[in-house]
Amino acid sequence: MTAQEPEQPSGPAQPAGGQQGGQGGPQAPGPSPVAGLAAEYAAKAGLHRTHDGRVDVLRSAGGAQGIAESIVPGLVFLVAFTITRELTLSLVAALASAAVFTVVRLMQRRPLTQALAGVAGVAISAWLANTTGKAEDFYLPGFFTNAAYILAMVISIAVRWPVAGLLFGFIRNEGVEWRKEPDRVRAYRLGTWIIVAVLALRLIVQVPLYLMGTDGLAALATTRLIMGAPLYILGVWVAWLVTRPAAAEPEAGKDQAA
Repeated sequence: MTAQEPEQPSGPAQPAGGQQGGQGGPQAPGPSPVAGLAAEYAAKAGLHRTHDGRVDVLRSAGGAQGIAESIVPGLVFLVAFTITRELTLSLVAALASAAVFTVVRLMQRRPLTQALAGVAGVAISAWLANTTGKAEDFYLPGFFTNAAYILAMVISIAVRWPVAGLLFGFIRNEGVEWRKEPDRVRAYRLGTWIIVAVLALRLIVQVPLYLMGTDGLAALATTRLIMGAPLYILGVWVAWLVTRPAAAEPEAGKDQAA
């Protein structure tokens, strides 16, 4: 899934190092340190763009394999626990499924960062559930992670460095120049609030199910699947759309023609 930007006049994207081609021609100044940090942040956040400047939302969510890595361990745990009612066996099955993805990435010679992070996350969840003896605690660490993201994004809005601007500004070749325009700052604050709303909705729906204990386990696991990658993709896509720069008005050209 990709989101298309309206056409607008803009300078070409700067190549790496901020240099322009051409023999003996003047070179454009390199990106500012802050803009470089913004680009690095967006890259580390896993946000990707296509060659024509669109955000590749599916790829940014990790692609089909990345999405599978995020949902399969939890699904395996639920199915195993529902069938066997054995917590330890179910936790081992979830860990094994996460480990399989790491092996697959090794065979594909792809970066292991996402897979290892997934294994670490599943391991922490399994350790907690095994320690407390409560199957629903397998999903507890996700609540704290979710809350931490919400806090970070709200702080970014308060200090006028909304996360949506850092991410989308990089893709749109705005760098951090958008901070000089009040309309763009407002747009990126709104985009960040949309992502915050997605994360908050997860907690609003899932925490009551967690508090139901084992009785709410199936519903909790199901909502975790639905409100995981699919809802994230939808939220990022909507945030991208509502932060689009206004389309250029062709009035200047008409005045010159007149």
